[in-house]
Amino acid sequence: MSSAVATRAEVCVVACAEAWRGDGEILASPMGGVVPTAGARLAKLTFAPELLLTDGEAMLAADVPALGARPRVIEGWLPYRSHLALVAGGRRHVMMGASQLDRHGNQNISCVGDWRRPARQLIGVRGAPANTLNHPTSYWIPRHSPRVLVERVDMVSGVGYDRAAAAGPSAARFHRIPRVVTDLAVLDFETPDRTMRVRSLHPGVTAEEVRAATGFPLDVPPDVQRTRDPTAAELRLIREVLDPAALRDREVPA
Repeated sequence: MSSAVATRAEVCVVACAEAWRGDGEILASPMGGVVPTAGARLAKLTFAPELLLTDGEAMLAADVPALGARPRVIEGWLPYRSHLALVAGGRRHVMMGASQLDRHGNQNISCVGDWRRPARQLIGVRGAPANTLNHPTSYWIPRHSPRVLVERVDMVSGVGYDRAAAAGPSAARFHRIPRVVTDLAVLDFETPDRTMRVRSLHPGVTAEEVRAATGFPLDVPPDVQRTRDPTAAELRLIREVLDPAALRDREVPA
């Protein structure tokens, strides 16, 4: 191992892994990039061995391969109908990306600008509405900026706490956003009004930096913690087992 000092990308991998801590035997679905994928696999190799991981298609993997590699051991078949049953039954925790995310946790991956004539067309709402209403949904933001963390999203794809509450018990019953992990901080919604706050600042990041990079007033508790560094064992797994090609550094440059 070349260095015991963790890079920002490695801190983010561990922060993403922590989102699945204590979830039990559920399907972990990292959909937002390299860092959350490494995070889910790190969680399974360390403190959450009961997590279920897929090969990205229709198989449940029994082993934990490196990024870009196929699993060598398959423990089950997960066809689309079974996958949907897990989604509807709350047995999945997905970590999605977001082109925009507001203080209530409303996510936009559909378009930028007026939806009737958008300035930028994105990928559409996809499964975001069902994800956010039926099982835990966290987010990974590799570039924390006012263009992503916005006062109001241009279109709601994933449902935030305000809209879930307004829609009533049927929408709010299983709605939960455990974490938002960015390249600057870990955020959550554990406030009385369910608005975003800083849960921890990554090493070397100040509260002023995070506030300046956010497009709305952001609650930073005076006793805010630091995001924990990877342990020596976690660093070895990240660097030698999960991501020996250092793909994480392309997503979060040093």
